[in-house]
Amino acid sequence: MLLMAKTTTNLWDSPLHHHQREDSIRYHRGFLSFKQSSRISRVSPDSGNSCTTIKASGSLNQTTNQPITGYNTQILKFCELGNLKMAMELLCKSQKSELDLAAYCSILQLCADVKSLNDGQKIRSVIDSSGVEIDNVLGPKLVFMYVKCGDLREGRRVFDKIANDKVFLWNLLINEYAKNGNFEQGISLYGRMQKFGVEANSYTFSCVLKCFAAKESVVEGEMVHGYLLKLGFGSYNAVVNSLIAFYFKCGRTESARKLFDELRERDVITWNSMISGYVANSLAEKGFEIFIEMLNLGVTLDLATIVVALAACANIGTIVLGRALHAIAIKTGFNKESTFKNTLLDVYSKCGDIGSATQVFQHMGERSVVSWTSMIAGYARDGLSDKAITLFREMKKDGVKPDIFTVTSILHACACSNSLENGKEVHDYIRENKMPLNLSISNALMDMYAKCGSMEDANSIFSQMPIKDIVSWNTMIGGYSKNSLPNEAFNLFFEMQSELKPDNVTMTCILPSSASLAALDRGREIHGHVLRNGLSSDRYIANALVDMYVKCGALVLARSFFDTIPIKDLVSWTVLIAGYSMHGFGSEAIAVFNEMGRTGIEPDEVSFISILYACSHSGLLDEGWRFFNIMRNDCKIEPKLEHYACMVDLLARSGKLSKAYRFIETMPIKPDATIWGSLLCGCRIHRDVKMAEKVAEHVFELEPDNTEYYVLLANIYAEAEKWEEVRKLREKNKIGWRGLKKNTGYSWIEIKGKVHIFVAGDNSNPHAKKLELFLKQLKMKMKEEGHFPKLKYGLTDGDYVKKEITLCCHSEKLAMAFGILSLPCGKTVRVTKNLRVCGDCHEMAKFMSKTFGREIVLRDSNRFHHFKDGSCSCRGYW
Repeated sequence: MLLMAKTTTNLWDSPLHHHQREDSIRYHRGFLSFKQSSRISRVSPDSGNSCTTIKASGSLNQTTNQPITGYNTQILKFCELGNLKMAMELLCKSQKSELDLAAYCSILQLCADVKSLNDGQKIRSVIDSSGVEIDNVLGPKLVFMYVKCGDLREGRRVFDKIANDKVFLWNLLINEYAKNGNFEQGISLYGRMQKFGVEANSYTFSCVLKCFAAKESVVEGEMVHGYLLKLGFGSYNAVVNSLIAFYFKCGRTESARKLFDELRERDVITWNSMISGYVANSLAEKGFEIFIEMLNLGVTLDLATIVVALAACANIGTIVLGRALHAIAIKTGFNKESTFKNTLLDVYSKCGDIGSATQVFQHMGERSVVSWTSMIAGYARDGLSDKAITLFREMKKDGVKPDIFTVTSILHACACSNSLENGKEVHDYIRENKMPLNLSISNALMDMYAKCGSMEDANSIFSQMPIKDIVSWNTMIGGYSKNSLPNEAFNLFFEMQSELKPDNVTMTCILPSSASLAALDRGREIHGHVLRNGLSSDRYIANALVDMYVKCGALVLARSFFDTIPIKDLVSWTVLIAGYSMHGFGSEAIAVFNEMGRTGIEPDEVSFISILYACSHSGLLDEGWRFFNIMRNDCKIEPKLEHYACMVDLLARSGKLSKAYRFIETMPIKPDATIWGSLLCGCRIHRDVKMAEKVAEHVFELEPDNTEYYVLLANIYAEAEKWEEVRKLREKNKIGWRGLKKNTGYSWIEIKGKVHIFVAGDNSNPHAKKLELFLKQLKMKMKEEGHFPKLKYGLTDGDYVKKEITLCCHSEKLAMAFGILSLPCGKTVRVTKNLRVCGDCHEMAKFMSKTFGREIVLRDSNRFHHFKDGSCSCRGYW
């Protein structure tokens, strides 16, 4: 027994061991032996199992000179044949005193090979009941069996009780902790290993560097780097490859490249690590350069090389490179591998060649969950959400069980297509199959519900999440903002700050809420937060800030901040152009559009919508036609409904009603209600009742249930004092006063961070009497100066007094009056209304601005009005 222990120790400490991988070492008949290139797969005819066993390096008799009983011999023989069943039967039949360590070690090895934890536990019971000492021979074998069979906890328990001076066992456990994601334990074990003076080998450093890489512990990893250099492992490929992977994982691409350049003997793993590392750090172009260099040097490619190079192609988005790699794979024979097919499928889908992706998918012999998921994600990415959902159903019928990635991909497809019903079907599948609602799935569900407009369902998921990350909070805040629930977005934003620190995405999610509420004070507070946290360089935040200032009516601040943006993209310019358009500054919008062209940025279809809108709302007819022709002829952008709507609006506002009608009739695409509605608005501006009736027929046919168009036509009749036609319209379409109340008008104003909301006729408002008195006095002053109420805007066939009272209580008047009474002298009054401002309120706003020397900025559902010194920026084009 002493000889056995001594021999074992010598093998552990031999120089050969330090140059072997951990998985190349096996016990055989109580001793350690090293796996050779030849392996024997033997199947016992009565075992029903197959397993690979390792040739013995020598007989037990030759090594120990100890006798072997019959049971020992037979157990060893069955272990060599891989027949665990017969070996276990013999173990149970034998007298425990007859068995030696070689038998126990051999059968434990076989349990590890076939991963039979149940049999391994039975052997442990036999060992314990027989009083066999778990020494430095049997102990390591037990640890090995437990770890290989998946019971790391019990393996660690045995490990802690034995003399653990064997580096192989430390490596085994550290590697297993790394594989299981328990990186803290792996690092802790490495620390204990150093404390006990166990000399690390190359594989130790490979294992522990995985842990430090996963934790992105740069300082600790660099310390390990320095330590292994002192020990002389700096030229070992396996170690350098692990260091390269570590530095890439920590974002230290230059350090990884330096190691690569200094390594003389690079293997294929080194090259693959460089390509995949660059891809993981969003430097796919550099990764592909490494691949080209690899080809030029004639380095032999393996499957992993092709796969990581394909991943680089997917990130670059160049389909030509993907096809070239496809050809290389066919020549090298890798095209038959499922890993290659799945990656190729991903490349084609990410590069927008969904047809080729479909062909690859259809010709795959065996489709794994990865194959299905890649195809589903491809359809979702290409905007083919219906096909993605259909494929998801086919996948389930085919017996392939969706995983987390499948579910998140299909939820994304539902979100993109606003398919709430399909999204709920996926949610039901998650519940029925008891899939764990981890962060990824919970966030995907919230995103789907938010984008489909069901914020109650999104909040239900959010409130039940035990752990929320920054994505969870941002998804909800962004969802509330996009679903016109700005107050809820702000409430959650304030709540979030007690849990997590907002990031740049949070800012881009909350800023639209400030814009929606026209809450300038809140917007400026967020801007301050951005500056304090060094986020102003983020282009998305910068664009969102410009948009916020524009929609809060602070156009000067918007332009001022825009000028400070160092690198402006197309979105930056388009936001400012749209801002000038909304405020009625058409000439300024054109100047910005031309300035953008001089910087070399090409306009897109959204940019042209903004500039056409600017021309429309400033009465710039010739300029509008010029931009429309530039878009079609010079930029080769085919006009969409939005562009045609702008042109119809431009013609209608300019009084070219007949020309606008003919323009609609000659459109190459079918006009929708919005286009006809634009012409109907023009009919109201120019009081053309006959044309209005003709246009209204088209509008009512397209959207018979939209009360706004009935109200618009009723207004046209009322302004022409055709009260009988108003009455007939109401009776015909059943839109009496109850119907008109579907869109209640309300206005709001922000003062000292508090938003005050006003509704016409709301006597419960604490300021109602004071505001009513103020407006009556103002109305009297207007009459004295020759300004009389625009009674045609009352939309009621009643007496003069009744109509005047109705007009006096419009919500925007109340909000403007409150602003003048509450804000310091000289401070701009900023009011927002949910509907279009009426003509009488427009006249009063002009009078207020002149009388009180105040600038009034009124944002209605259509545009901004800047009232100053008795005039408005819209110049009547509203």
